Amino acid sequence: MEKFLDNLPSMDLMRSEKMTFVQLIIPVESAHRAISYLGELGLLQFRDLNADKSPFQLTFVNQVKRCAEMSRKLRFFKDQISKAGLLGSVRPVSQPDIELEELEIQLGEHEHELIEMNSNSDRLRQSYNELLEFKMASGFLVSSNSHAVSEETELEENVYSMNDYGDSVSLLEQDIRPGPSDQSGLNFVSGIICKSKALRFERMLFRATRGNMLFNQAPADEHIMDPLSTEMVEQTVFVVFFSGLQAKAKILKICEAFGANCYPVPEDITKQRQITREVSSRLAELEATLDAGIRHRNKALTSVGFHLAKWINMVKREKAVYDTLNMLNFDVTKKCLVGEGWCPIFAKTKIQEALQRATFDSNSQVGVIFHVMDAVESPPTYFRTNNFTSAFQEIVDAYGVARYQEANPAVYTVITFPFLFAVMFGDWGHGICLLMGALVLIARERKLSAQKLGSFMEMLFGGRYVLLLMSLFSIYCGLIYNEFFSVPFHIFGGSAYKCRDATCSDAHTVGLIKYRDPYPFGVDPSWRGSRSELPFLNSLKMKLSILLGVVQMNVGIILSYFNARFFSSSLDIRHQFVPQMIFLNSLFGYLSLLVVIKWCTGSQADLYHVMIYMFLSPTDDLGENQLFWGQRPLQIILLLLALIAVPWMLFPKPFILKKIHTERFQGRAYGMLGTSEMDLDVETDPVRQHHEEFDFSEVFVHQMIHSIEFVLGAVSNTASYLRLWALSLAHSELSTVFYEKVLLLAWGYDNIIIRLIGLAVFAFATAFILLMMETLSAFLHALRLHWVEFQNKFYHGDGYKFIPFSFASVTTEDED
Repeated sequence: MEKFLDNLPSMDLMRSEKMTFVQLIIPVESAHRAISYLGELGLLQFRDLNADKSPFQLTFVNQVKRCAEMSRKLRFFKDQISKAGLLGSVRPVSQPDIELEELEIQLGEHEHELIEMNSNSDRLRQSYNELLEFKMASGFLVSSNSHAVSEETELEENVYSMNDYGDSVSLLEQDIRPGPSDQSGLNFVSGIICKSKALRFERMLFRATRGNMLFNQAPADEHIMDPLSTEMVEQTVFVVFFSGLQAKAKILKICEAFGANCYPVPEDITKQRQITREVSSRLAELEATLDAGIRHRNKALTSVGFHLAKWINMVKREKAVYDTLNMLNFDVTKKCLVGEGWCPIFAKTKIQEALQRATFDSNSQVGVIFHVMDAVESPPTYFRTNNFTSAFQEIVDAYGVARYQEANPAVYTVITFPFLFAVMFGDWGHGICLLMGALVLIARERKLSAQKLGSFMEMLFGGRYVLLLMSLFSIYCGLIYNEFFSVPFHIFGGSAYKCRDATCSDAHTVGLIKYRDPYPFGVDPSWRGSRSELPFLNSLKMKLSILLGVVQMNVGIILSYFNARFFSSSLDIRHQFVPQMIFLNSLFGYLSLLVVIKWCTGSQADLYHVMIYMFLSPTDDLGENQLFWGQRPLQIILLLLALIAVPWMLFPKPFILKKIHTERFQGRAYGMLGTSEMDLDVETDPVRQHHEEFDFSEVFVHQMIHSIEFVLGAVSNTASYLRLWALSLAHSELSTVFYEKVLLLAWGYDNIIIRLIGLAVFAFATAFILLMMETLSAFLHALRLHWVEFQNKFYHGDGYKFIPFSFASVTTEDED
């Protein structure tokens, strides 16, 4: 058997790219250009040689700070362009390349100019708002004076009722008469306040003056622009009539607390009109000045916006280059930078060509030294993917990144994941709906990839090809189940069954009779509505779930063999792969065989009874449950093999590892003759350290846990695959309920309104429950079957991703 397994292919298609650890020695004068070319290539992952240093101790920290400051200025420009509403109208234009120092000077000049324009605009806007508020307050005061006369009687009663203000009545009468009022007469305060504060403001004034005031308000004729938020704010114009200096002090303090702007409007009507004309003239001038300033500011922002995208990209790249240079160390001469990192073997030639080009372009007299080194740590994992396979790789990586050169489950997930989803979701009507959605996303792939999508749409767009395969497999499984929105169709010919009489009155009670060959593909449509529909479909889907589960778990164990063979671990093959295959197939592989034989022979044997008494009474006669000759002795042999496989997994491997470790380090602590005592100490210390690292008890406990987990997992994982049956049944029954109890029930009424309501409810239930919630449910259950039941047979998932230094990934990141 071992010879047969050794002749199998190595399956390198599943392996990650072979990586190599390299060292770069780059002259200082060509370092920047070399790192830039490597960033364009995107095939080298640098190791941080300065991880133990603080950011302020790094060599190129000043350059990083300069780039960060330029990024801040560019974000400021982008915010200003967005606030001005020019973001969509600005189109990038080509510009000659400029140096970073020149760009830094230009950004400083543009920022200074823009800040100065914003400051001037804010001051003008503030003056404009104050004059506009003064105009509205003075205009409102004229109408309020007439209102004050009409309310004289009410105010007089309030004044007489207060002992503290007993002398206010004569003052009020004196103020109403023509002529200026004296200091102790009736006074007023006019101003403007935010509309949301007006009610609380009035209540506070009433309480502070004990009701001895007259408050009048009205919405402002025009909205005021807030200079900070550039939003139009609704304001309320008010005027407060009161008497006494003490009341005036209280009112002014309340106005200040509520942020109300008060304006000194003269009492003389003639002066009010004269000031109103002057204010109107001044407002017209300020409005013209503001418009001219806005046009000038928009022109400056537009000129910046033409080059904004290119400048942002340039600064991002430069910052990434200096961040990478900070990962390198100077050599002892301080003339070269030393860097280390990982790269795929296929990329060595491309990297060397990029370094040679950097040396030539920088006119350096010394070339870059590139050589391969040995590394202690495990290399990163790198799988080359495309638009189709990247989503499936992300599904696997969400569980854990593959160990270096470990078998990649994504190769099989491309097919098995959408297929197991379809087993639970099988309905070719719902599958067509999913297919239409997937085709729309694929057809608009270029347009959607260039847009900024929300989190849900981005996730849906990223999994468009997963959705495509899920829909295709759902159509396939729906044809097998013969369900189109839960309705069966005679697609592949007539039914193999017919009623016992012409009226089919006993179809649901007595059943149908078979009169010709079986239905050529899928489930016979006559099963729908028969008395044995549910038992038949339950039996079919439950057994199908067991078969699919056993097949997938066997594939996982076989992949563990290829992993062991690739890493030359014969110990794992003999004492892990072989006993696991024996244990799983002696029990559940045998159960799958019985299912297939029962389907082929049409036997009425009870498989529950066979499997239970295989453990309880393996020597008893099977009787009518016997499916083939020699079944009883075969069951005894399989049971013994399963019992033998458990200690086979548990005991040999820890003892063999201990023996190998002892033989490997036996006699290693003795030095060669002629060596000094110091050399002997240097050689024996690492040996002693490695020798002490082996802990037999720890290895044995780990193997015991692994063995128990597999034995119990073989049972629980097989039972877990029954979720395929459960969710398929639930999806089918929900579809049936919505079809019969909603659509058909509404269609039974001879009323167009009821029919339209029933159709709307059916469409809503189909879209949101069956196509969204059920899709999500089946997706999560298929994910669980792959992560737990399939991948735990062979997949460690304790590696780390290959993340090369690449401008492509740097420039696509969003600004914080």
